[in-house]
Amino acid sequence: MQIGIIGLGRMGANIARRLMKHGHQVVGYDASPDAVKGLQGATGATSLEDMVGKLDAPRHIWVMLPAGRITEDTIGKLGGLLSKDDCVIDGGNTFFKDDVRRAHALAGKGIAYLDVGTSGGVWGLERGYCMMIGGDKKVVDRLDPIFKSLAPGVGTIPKTPDRETRDPRVIEGYMHVGPAGSGHFVKMVHNGIEYGLMQAYAEGFDIMRARTSDQLPEDERFDINIADVAEVWRRGSVVASWLLDLTSIALAKSGDLKEFSGKVDDSGEGRWTVEAAVAEAVAAPVITAALFSRFRSRSDNTFGEKLLSAMRKEFGGHIESTTPVHKAKDDDE
Repeated sequence: MQIGIIGLGRMGANIARRLMKHGHQVVGYDASPDAVKGLQGATGATSLEDMVGKLDAPRHIWVMLPAGRITEDTIGKLGGLLSKDDCVIDGGNTFFKDDVRRAHALAGKGIAYLDVGTSGGVWGLERGYCMMIGGDKKVVDRLDPIFKSLAPGVGTIPKTPDRETRDPRVIEGYMHVGPAGSGHFVKMVHNGIEYGLMQAYAEGFDIMRARTSDQLPEDERFDINIADVAEVWRRGSVVASWLLDLTSIALAKSGDLKEFSGKVDDSGEGRWTVEAAVAEAVAAPVITAALFSRFRSRSDNTFGEKLLSAMRKEFGGHIESTTPVHKAKDDDE
């Protein structure tokens, strides 16, 4: 299939590369001409107008930009350039209520809108992307070759029993969640859960590292090799996960994590998850506490917070600031 991709940063460029690897034709555009030139194999565009002109109808354009004004402006401009039956796909970490509003606005012009919660970070080119898709089912089905190529595939994960009558796309690593907004809503909660998991690992490893404290009885002090603990837990432990894999990678590189400030950013999605929990009167103490711990990290840093920074660098390529004031970023982008 042919697809346009706007935003050729860490994830956008790798999404384009994975699609081209699977035989799809990509027209790429970025505000940086160097980013466009660097995407070998793609047809470069110099503007949104140029991109639209280089795509065959019905056009499909994937927007991979930071949530907020830049995405809002880009999709608004596309709404004036595209035609009936074209489709705008937002793969960034957008607030789900914005998706609902945009979908209604574009539907009035006959333009389809899909919101695709995309997880995979900087590893997605190799591993594939887990995708949670919101929007009209007919349009999602039409774009299935795109999603199937981006998804990880079945791989070596054992099949779950009693799923024979359920959507087979799910075991490939992507799903149609429901109407517009639902894809990013599920991705929002995904990132909220990610906060809690990361915080639990960070606190646990901090507890083990502090076991050498001279405030403890001498015979109860243990000098624990936490890098080796992370590695052994990867193998058969009930707490094994990809986040633990990345923790092990980070600790093998640097046992004391001295290159990290410990000042941990928070994404809009963490805050939005807590807000959704409040609106629904659902108790979410772990996710909320994890979010507040990130706030606190910017004034007083522990080894656990440095480990949070290390995990973010491994899965998303995030480099935390060494200064107290730092613009929030989305974790899984």
